[in-house]
Amino acid sequence: QVQLVESGGGSVQAGGSLRLSCAASGYSYRRNCMGWFRQAPGKEREGVAVIYTGGGITSYVDSVKGRFTISHDNAKNTVYLQMNSLKPEDTAMYYCAAVFVTGYYACRRETAFTDWGQGTQVTVSS
Repeated sequence: QVQLVESGGGSVQAGGSLRLSCAASGYSYRRNCMGWFRQAPGKEREGVAVIYTGGGITSYVDSVKGRFTISHDNAKNTVYLQMNSLKPEDTAMYYCAAVFVTGYYACRRETAFTDWGQGTQVTVSS
């Protein structure tokens, strides 16, 4: 059974940093596209960043470019989201997700991800 377990969320002041981790396990076949999504109260879920683990190709939503970095450790089967210069508008529940895709071009924030974690809360105060 596929499990995605997020950690690293918390409360931080504006301008601070957090690093989210997502450990994947239980795969019968490897998912090669992983991403971070977030959902704030009263808002739709938003794709924050995705990474094609086959080549490290990444994509970000405009609002986090230059502040967030997604990375993946193949040996640990873990994906990270380094979040710097955090803003109050980054406050949300952050979810890790994974899916198998046929190529890097299919690993997008709009892709239909099949596996989801339970989420970790990030709260940024002004």
